[in-house]
Amino acid sequence: MTTTLTARFEEALIFAAHLHATQTRKGTEIPYIAHLMAVAGLVITHGGNEDEAIAALLHDAVEDQGGRPTLERIRAKFGDVVAAIVDGCSDTDVIPKPPFKPRKEAYLRHLKSASQSVKLVAAADKLDNVRAIVSDIRTHGPAVWSRFNAGPEDQKWFYRGCVTALQEGPASLVRELDLEVCEMESL
Repeated sequence: MTTTLTARFEEALIFAAHLHATQTRKGTEIPYIAHLMAVAGLVITHGGNEDEAIAALLHDAVEDQGGRPTLERIRAKFGDVVAAIVDGCSDTDVIPKPPFKPRKEAYLRHLKSASQSVKLVAAADKLDNVRAIVSDIRTHGPAVWSRFNAGPEDQKWFYRGCVTALQEGPASLVRELDLEVCEMESL
């Protein structure tokens, strides 16, 4: 199946670029939009439709750029389907974010019963995150873990939990995620 991208996707890319304009990947100088484009690319490559690709571009907007009001802006600009996927990919809309462990436990419970669209975007997101962590550890060593609010054991627990929670999701992405998490666990 070929995914047709329209002007809505371009509008979402510009919207995401503006929302995340001052944000970089943790501990790097890499503009955050690179992650969002990578996630959208994975979603498209694995058969996602335009709404799913748009949600991939916007999946971190609620958590990182304004909470519930940002979700309502997304709903107004891109519709209920995109907003539902973005909401389903968000582990909180509370600012400041609640503590790591209980927030991630709730998110993992949610992922197990999430829609296939949410699972597709979440799997692509987690795969890109783990790939970046593994690459950075290979390049910079274990000091990379200091970039995160939670330590390496909690990070490994969370990403392993994502593999488990996403088992009923997109098989090829979940297999890739599992392989990358195994690599991360071995470092």
